[in-house]
Amino acid sequence: MKEKSCITRRAALAAAAALPLARTRALAQEAALPIGPGPFRGTRESLGGYTVPEWFRDAKFGIWAHWGPQSAPEDGDWYARNIYIQGSAQYKFHLEHYGHPSKIGYKDVIPTFKAERWDPEHLMDLYVKAGAKYFFSMGVHCDNFDMWNSKYQPRWNAAKSGPRKDIVGTWKAAARKRGLRFGVSEHLSLSYDWLAPSHRADQSGPLAGVPYDGADPAYADLYHDYSGMPADFAWKAQAMGRVAPDRWKLEYFNRVKDLIDQHQPDLLYTDGGIPFESYGLSLVAHLYNVSAARHRGKVEAVFTSKVRTDCENGTCALDVERGIVDKIWPEPWQTDTCIGNWHYKKGIAYKTPKIVIDMLADVVSRNGNLLLNFPLPGSGELDPEELKILAAITGWMSVNGEGIYGTRPWRVYGEGPSTLPKPEHQGNMGFNERLRKDLTPQDVRFTSKGRTLYAFIMGWPEKAAAISSLGLKSEARPGKIHHVELLGHKGKLQWKQDDAALTVHLPEEKPCEYAVTLKIALG
Repeated sequence: MKEKSCITRRAALAAAAALPLARTRALAQEAALPIGPGPFRGTRESLGGYTVPEWFRDAKFGIWAHWGPQSAPEDGDWYARNIYIQGSAQYKFHLEHYGHPSKIGYKDVIPTFKAERWDPEHLMDLYVKAGAKYFFSMGVHCDNFDMWNSKYQPRWNAAKSGPRKDIVGTWKAAARKRGLRFGVSEHLSLSYDWLAPSHRADQSGPLAGVPYDGADPAYADLYHDYSGMPADFAWKAQAMGRVAPDRWKLEYFNRVKDLIDQHQPDLLYTDGGIPFESYGLSLVAHLYNVSAARHRGKVEAVFTSKVRTDCENGTCALDVERGIVDKIWPEPWQTDTCIGNWHYKKGIAYKTPKIVIDMLADVVSRNGNLLLNFPLPGSGELDPEELKILAAITGWMSVNGEGIYGTRPWRVYGEGPSTLPKPEHQGNMGFNERLRKDLTPQDVRFTSKGRTLYAFIMGWPEKAAAISSLGLKSEARPGKIHHVELLGHKGKLQWKQDDAALTVHLPEEKPCEYAVTLKIALG
């Protein structure tokens, strides 16, 4: 027995030695990262067994408050970075309104984030009325400021500075009280190199060469500690590079794990792909395991990644920023977009309600959800134009929501001029919404519930709507149609199905603005 044991031991040692060094390190690192007990480990193989929960497939529409200290200046996106880029518009704005960033930098902006008019109960009532089935809070942006009472960022968090309130926890309570699923976003994995300009200096002018306040070691907990990095790191670092030492990756893991542990979100959004391999994978596994513990072994949580290959074999749900996929996606996915800038920008022109409704119907027809950001100013109060857009969505959803919630894609997502392939769209999913045009009465989008089909006519036809996909000899093979009605209209419709199309004569009065919905009983 002893000889056999020695042989077995030698074989095991030989097998271990044969493992690639990187794999061995990954296994050791995985073992060192503490995650909650449950069905998943922090590996791609383990996470491949994940399935997106049914509630997310049914929800279709969420609202996001992409809100934090960068909202206080009301000057748009990436304020905490751009004020350290000499000559940029926000650098000039900061000089005029705050002072030179060698003396007055982002650390001095944070106290101006007061949230003095923030009424989360009222806002959540508005979001529920508008039809949101889930709500997202900013967790932490690239600015390295945590929006909860953070264990690992004790000085720069919303409970200790700025508004001096646990913003995430307060949002969560308001959302769950109304039956909404609750999500948080983390952009922290980008922060280490994203904030690198704060360690630079003007290259010209009277303060050329004087370091910005980010270089002051007293504020390294906000602007990062670059000791051990190349001397020119601050000048060469790229905004979305995710270049960071292991000590920062561990801090990232600890902070996001703390966010999960304190607030048990139903959704966690990361700004990019799953970050830092085993660190990020372990966080995904922890999210799912925490969810399983809360739901009697059933994983109800969703992690979203913007990298398609992350989500092809289970693991997570695909998120497409400011864009849309080019077909019916095989698994549920999400578009995240905004009516304006991500962070509040005073005076910006917002998306019209029609653009929002067009995108919602288009996204849902392709098996997706729409997550829509209404940016709050530092005060925490929606502006009058935002309230008008929210009211328009509310009115439309009250008539047409039946064709949105709980639906699944049909055999084709739509028809009309907008479905024709366009060369500039090929392979370009993220950030392609700028290429979109308003949909027309000739454009149709489909959703379904069993044998009920919903056809969204994306404008009001002058006479009748003719839908070729619903002809008896259409390639979509709809079969014989038994009944057609118009959501929001109580009267009967005149309609006819022949080989070429379904033709529906609509009433004189529109039941709503923007798209209208035919409810069709299939054979």
